[in-house]
Amino acid sequence: MTLSQGRPYLAIPGPSVMPDAVLRAMHRASPNIYEGELLEMVDGMIPDLARVARIKGDVAIYISNGHGAWEAALANVIAPGERVLIPATGRFGHGWGEIAGALGIEVEMLDFGKRAPVDPDRLEAALRADTGRSIKAVLATHVDTSTSIRNDIAAMRKAIDAAGHPALLMADCIASLACDRFEMDAWGVDVMVAASQKGLMTPPGLGFVFFNDKAAQARAGMERVSRYWDWTVRARPEMFYQYFGGTAPTHHLYGLRAALDMIHEEGIERVWARHEMLARAIWAACTAWAQDGPLELNVADARNRSRAVTSLRIGAPHGTTLRQWVQDKAGVTLGIGLGMAEPGDPAWHGFFRMGHMGHVNAHMVQGMLGAVQAGLIALEIPHGPGGLEAAAAVMAEA
Repeated sequence: MTLSQGRPYLAIPGPSVMPDAVLRAMHRASPNIYEGELLEMVDGMIPDLARVARIKGDVAIYISNGHGAWEAALANVIAPGERVLIPATGRFGHGWGEIAGALGIEVEMLDFGKRAPVDPDRLEAALRADTGRSIKAVLATHVDTSTSIRNDIAAMRKAIDAAGHPALLMADCIASLACDRFEMDAWGVDVMVAASQKGLMTPPGLGFVFFNDKAAQARAGMERVSRYWDWTVRARPEMFYQYFGGTAPTHHLYGLRAALDMIHEEGIERVWARHEMLARAIWAACTAWAQDGPLELNVADARNRSRAVTSLRIGAPHGTTLRQWVQDKAGVTLGIGLGMAEPGDPAWHGFFRMGHMGHVNAHMVQGMLGAVQAGLIALEIPHGPGGLEAAAAVMAEA
């Protein structure tokens, strides 16, 4: 028997749940791409994107996923043969490095493993050791979606400054924008990349690169940049099509407009607070279950945990069997343990993730937790009592 009939719940760390308002905005006839409301809407959208990123600088929009945004950011400020430093805390730090390497960029990795955040002292030491100042940028991941580690971006800026190093600070906020607090200007970030399908609550297909004046100066010093990736015209177009290097992604833009309206109506501070409380409720449930059994939060210190995704260890084969039971029997899809072990390694089956980003509220999270607890019981996976009560106690503080 299954209880999965009804609306399914995609509780993975992106694509996130699409709000009905976003879906309604996209369900419309194609608009005129040469004049009229679409052009006016996009012009108004640019400052609203900047408000979410907390930047007074520019933003370029690409028809791409986050990997495309990674490449776009690099293409504008790092030339082949130049060098970047990547402090990695999971699969996605390494992924950005792979994109850089494919562009002919020299990549130096500082690997902090899969359970600890970037150590600013190690970062500072690596930059001090670069006496020739050949490192052009530090590529930092704010939240690594695989490990759910949240890194202190402001501390990385302090480390760069303490080393007296001119490197750009580039931040991947694909998993964190509009979920975890992020202050681009206040934290001294020069370039930030994001995508539409997580905290921005819009289907996959839009990538964003935000950049400040220092990054713009670096772009001006580039010998050449691919016409498509070049952010110069996209950020300050003379004609509408230049926003997108061609035809606009019309229906994505209508969806994004609705999503931005929702974010600004709630207020970004309250959006962050909501994600904070729902994340704490999830951690409380998981901590209760972990008292008796194999379940373990991947990140021990709550200060270093994402408020958008929670990575969990439960031992093979429980990660896979629990995910399958929850999906098949309860209609809730949890995230795989991406990057925690190689797919061919049996240990791969010992991890899973909970996504809690974007369009989520108390009853959605409590329903997900209830489905997980039912799975733990049904599969006879040992676990401590009181998980749902612990989550409810956190939510009661609202």
